[in-house]
Amino acid sequence: MTEARRCAACGELFAPRPQTPDQRYCSALQCQRQRKYRWHKERLQSDPDYRQNQIQAQVGWASHNPDYWREYRNRHIDYTNRNRELQRIRNRKRSRVANMDASNAAAPFPSGLYRLLPVGDGEIAKMAECTVHLTFLALA
Repeated sequence: MTEARRCAACGELFAPRPQTPDQRYCSALQCQRQRKYRWHKERLQSDPDYRQNQIQAQVGWASHNPDYWREYRNRHIDYTNRNRELQRIRNRKRSRVANMDASNAAAPFPSGLYRLLPVGDGEIAKMAECTVHLTFLALA
């Protein structure tokens, strides 16, 4: 008989299955969920193929459920309002907040060669926007 071990999730003693000599988690539902969660988290960090597959699965799900978040917000109004208020508070603590409509003016720069250097840290930006320092190098 195999000696008892402590579960890596709950810390309780359990008897590992003979078919699984390296078993670290007991059979309790919460402990098995913890095991799967830790495996998933580790796999996302260490396996680029797994990470890409997860992204593709999420994009596919979202394309088949386009109204999910709108319906969720409509069903959970208190949660939605609280989240919006907390986001306003977080935004006020930041130096600047940008979104894809931050500047709708015509491009003020002539065609040419520029060097873009990222500046700032901890700002909120959407749609892959970032704050940069432009250095003019030459006309096109």
